[in-house]
Amino acid sequence: MKAPICVAMLIATAAMMGSAIADEVVRHKIPNSDFPIARAVEVPTGKTTVYLSGAVPAVIDPNAEEGTIAAYGDTQAQTESVLKSIEATLDGLGLKMGDVIKMQAFLVGDPAQGGEMDFAGFMDGYTKFFGTTEQPNLPVRSVVKVAGLASPGFLVEIEVTAVRP
Repeated sequence: MKAPICVAMLIATAAMMGSAIADEVVRHKIPNSDFPIARAVEVPTGKTTVYLSGAVPAVIDPNAEEGTIAAYGDTQAQTESVLKSIEATLDGLGLKMGDVIKMQAFLVGDPAQGGEMDFAGFMDGYTKFFGTTEQPNLPVRSVVKVAGLASPGFLVEIEVTAVRP
């Protein structure tokens, strides 16, 4: 008779102890790697998930021909522009970049890179926002090369999912 009571008490105690941990978003690092993305992210039940539409870069050179890469900048400049836009959108929703749990980045091949996507340029922009001392939270992430985006000058489009803390 005592065994069922002990098991029930153990289950209840474990549930109470785990509830504080279960209330937090858990980010799993890639083992033996310092690459700045999460291997996996666990979101506890009851958290609000916020999906942001894809964001594209702003014009950085108004003197450049409209709709050209020169108007928006190279992959690094476009990545930074897009992430600043995402940061502003999140801020308007009461969220921060550290609340981002998932990212999908779409890169177009850069003619200056022989038509290949400039992954290094993307990473240079990305690491100014994620995996820093000020903002160490890392999202899970995919980066894919696409044939094109809405404007011929766009090299980068990024969409994110965030969780309200």
